[in-house]
Amino acid sequence: MYEKYYGLKERPFQLTPSLNLFYASKLHKRALAYLQYGLSQGEGFIVITGDVGTGKTTIANQLLSQLNQDEIIAKQIVTSKLEPDDLIRMIASCFNLVVTEHTKASYLDAIYSYLKRLHSQHRRALLLVDEAQNLPLASIEELRMLSNFQLNGKPLLQSFLLGQNELNAIIQADNMEQFRQRIIASSNLSAFQIEDTKAYIQYRLLQAGGNAGILQDACFALIQQHSRGIPRKINTVMDRILLFGYLEECPVITAEHVKTVLEELSQEIANQQPSAPVMQVQQPQTASTQSMLSELSAVLDSALEQKIRMAKELDVLLKRQQQLLNSRDNKES
Repeated sequence: MYEKYYGLKERPFQLTPSLNLFYASKLHKRALAYLQYGLSQGEGFIVITGDVGTGKTTIANQLLSQLNQDEIIAKQIVTSKLEPDDLIRMIASCFNLVVTEHTKASYLDAIYSYLKRLHSQHRRALLLVDEAQNLPLASIEELRMLSNFQLNGKPLLQSFLLGQNELNAIIQADNMEQFRQRIIASSNLSAFQIEDTKAYIQYRLLQAGGNAGILQDACFALIQQHSRGIPRKINTVMDRILLFGYLEECPVITAEHVKTVLEELSQEIANQQPSAPVMQVQQPQTASTQSMLSELSAVLDSALEQKIRMAKELDVLLKRQQQLLNSRDNKES
């Protein structure tokens, strides 16, 4: 909608990752270099972690775009809480493998046969596991077991794990020592500092064919504060800022414009914090309430004592009646 107004060839801040708009910050360059290094080694695990929206999937897509398809067959899977057997089935499916029997042994045999066939063609397989923090420990251990598939001393399958920061804690578990020994490199993506946020926005505007100067310098601090330097949040707010500028016919975006957009965003449901449950506060008892409760308690106690007395008297009467009946029976006999 706003592309023509600002002279853009495409939307520079769409949420879907775009290879053409990839901005390599210092941390992103390091993470990508680790992935490329892992590829050159042809063995072991590479682990890339980071908060939601910091660019892990974007880096994975960038790596996949650089691969020589004649040498490396790469597949990317996004995991949920898959148990080991389900994970094996998903891996077989992503490589388009067909089995006659739906057993774990059959799936493993199909994977191994496929990997040996690639090896005979001087090719190898690469598996990128996205959202790896969702995997149970047993499933991560299953990935380690798959890395044991070898031929002539060369691993047949290499895996890269991408996940949120919770993945670090999972890998540090006591029973993950063998897996940790297979990790040849790891990197953690953190949020941008304000300099990177500014460079990121200007780079994307230029790559989309626009003018990096459409935002005044005072805008970047406000965007940084709202987004906390997370690329996905930067994309969201920048998309809205450009839409606002188009609707209000603002060729240059000022800090006041950004404040207006941020205020609008704060009122939307996606940016509202969940309300805390309302706690019922017990009101302190007043003197009159305490007096009323005391009187009620006394009445109840009195009624209870009266019932106990009546029960005892009834019991005595029943005993006397039983004695009279017994005496009459004796006389008649």
